[in-house]
Amino acid sequence: MSEPALLILASLADGEKHGYAIMVDVQGFAGIRLGAGTLYGAITRLEQQGWIAGVESRDRRRPYRLTAAGRRHLEEETAALDKVVKTFLRRLRHA
Repeated sequence: MSEPALLILASLADGEKHGYAIMVDVQGFAGIRLGAGTLYGAITRLEQQGWIAGVESRDRRRPYRLTAAGRRHLEEETAALDKVVKTFLRRLRHA
């Protein structure tokens, strides 16, 4: 999975958000600025994979939500990252 996709899933794990709100959230928790092209390209791929879904809105901004499949995928990716980080930390103690 690409980094932008993982960041978007992590953002939506906190609740529904539209594109700009996702950008602001990711900037806040990860210090990474997602450009509009990167953001909406990743959103399209995440929707196609069934990991996020658009939510009905009367506003012109379209919110997205994490699906159950997206939550499972995020949990799997987080567990894999946790394993890598633990290995890094263990190795750094010996460096």
